Amino acid sequence: MGFIDGTVVAIALPAIRNGLDATLPQAQWISNAYMLTLSALLLAGGAFGDRFGLARVFAAGIVIFVLSSILCAIAITPESLIAARAVQGIGAALMVPGSLALISRAYPREERGRAIGIWAAASALTTALGPIIGGLALTYGGDAMWRLIFALNLPLGIVALWLLYKNVQSDPSSLNKGIDISGALLATVGLGLLAYALTQAESRGLVSVAPYIAAGFVCVGLFIWVETRSPHPMMPLDLFRLPGFSAANISSFFLYFAMTAILFFLPMTVISGWGKSEIVASAAFAPIPIFMVMLSTYVGKLADRIGALYPIATGSLLTAIGYAIIAATFHEQNFWLRVLPAMALVGIGMSLVVAPLSAAIMGVVDNDQAGAASGVNNAISRIAGLMSVAAMGSVSAYAYGTYGGGLSFGIEADTPGHVEAMNRAFAVVAWICAGLAGLSCLTALVGLPRHMIKER
Repeated sequence: MGFIDGTVVAIALPAIRNGLDATLPQAQWISNAYMLTLSALLLAGGAFGDRFGLARVFAAGIVIFVLSSILCAIAITPESLIAARAVQGIGAALMVPGSLALISRAYPREERGRAIGIWAAASALTTALGPIIGGLALTYGGDAMWRLIFALNLPLGIVALWLLYKNVQSDPSSLNKGIDISGALLATVGLGLLAYALTQAESRGLVSVAPYIAAGFVCVGLFIWVETRSPHPMMPLDLFRLPGFSAANISSFFLYFAMTAILFFLPMTVISGWGKSEIVASAAFAPIPIFMVMLSTYVGKLADRIGALYPIATGSLLTAIGYAIIAATFHEQNFWLRVLPAMALVGIGMSLVVAPLSAAIMGVVDNDQAGAASGVNNAISRIAGLMSVAAMGSVSAYAYGTYGGGLSFGIEADTPGHVEAMNRAFAVVAWICAGLAGLSCLTALVGLPRHMIKER
C-alpha cells in the first residue's frame, strides 16, 4: 500500500485534474504532500517503533493510512486531497520502518541482509506497479475510478491488520528509547520549504522563491548539526563514513530522482497530449516490474559473486541510454516503437541496479546497523522523488512556455502548438533524467571501493 500509493497517482493525475479542476502546481502537491511527510518522517517512524513497540506502531500506521485513504477517496477540492495525502504519508512513515524492523527481528543475523534486500526489491517492484494498476482501473472504469484506487486501501488495510494480529507477537515498549523530535521537525520544514520553492520557481521567479530556498537550506543544515549531537539521531551520520555507503546512496538519489520524474510526467504527456488511454500509458512502465521479476534473483547472485560495482554502473548506463532514446525520439509520438522499447531498456537497467545497490549498502555495515542503513537509503530514495516532482514541474512548465504552448503543461486541449510544446518540454525532462542516470554510473565507478568488484 505504502509504495504503490506513492506512484499510482501518476497515471491518475489527468483524471484527478479534470475531476477537481486542479492546476499543475496543485497536481505536483497531490504527489509531493505524500512524499514530503513520508520522506521526512520515515526514520522518525522507526524511533517510534523502538519507543512504543513495533507491532503497536506498525498497526497505528496502517490505521492512519487507511483512514486518510478514505479521505482521499471522498476529496472534493484539490486542497482537501493534498491535506489527506499528507496524512497518508504520515501513516506510511510509521508502516515502512516498522516492516523493516519486524524483518530484522524475525530473521537471524546471517540471513537478515538478504531478507532486507528482498524487501528493498519488493519496494522498487511495487513502486513501478503503481501506474500499471492505476492504468487498468481508469481505462476500464472511467475517470472517476481514481477515487476507488484510494478506497481499495480499506480492505487491504483490514487484511494487513489481521495478518499482523495473527502472525506478529506484541512487543513491549521501551520508554528509555529516545525520539529525535527536533530532527524530524527540521527535516520536515526544510524539505517542505525546498519543495515549495522548486514548485513555485517557474510561476513566481527565482528571486521571489530565493528566501524559501535559503530558509530550507538553513533548516537542512540545522538538521545535520542536530544529528551530530543527538543521543538518538534519526539519521546516523557515522554511516556515511563507511567506504561505498555515500556513493551507493548518491547513485540511489540520482536514479530515483530520474525514475520519479519519468513516472510523473510521461503519463501526463501521453494521456493528455497524445490522447492515449491510461492502460496504454501504463504499458510504458510494465517492463520495469517484468524485468525485475525475471532478473532480480540472477542479478543478486551475480552481485554476490563479482560485487555490486559492475552491475550498478552497467544498469545506470543502460537506464541513461533508455531515457536519452525517449528524449531524442519523443517528438515522433510513436509509443510502441520508440517509448516502449526505450522503457524496456530502462527496465533492464533498473533490474541490474536495485539488488546490487542494497548489497552495496548492506555489505559495508555491521548486522546491528542493517536496519538503520536500509532506512537511510529508503529515506534518500523518497527524498529524491519529492525533489524530482517539485523541480521537474518547474522545468516542464518553463520549457512548455518557452516553446509557445500558450496554455498549461499536462492539460487536454486542441489549441495549435499545445501538444508539440508538451512533447518538447517532456523531452527536456527526459534529457535531464538521462544525465542523472549517467551521473549515477559515474558515481558508482568513482565512489564505490575497488574491492566491491571482487567476491567478498
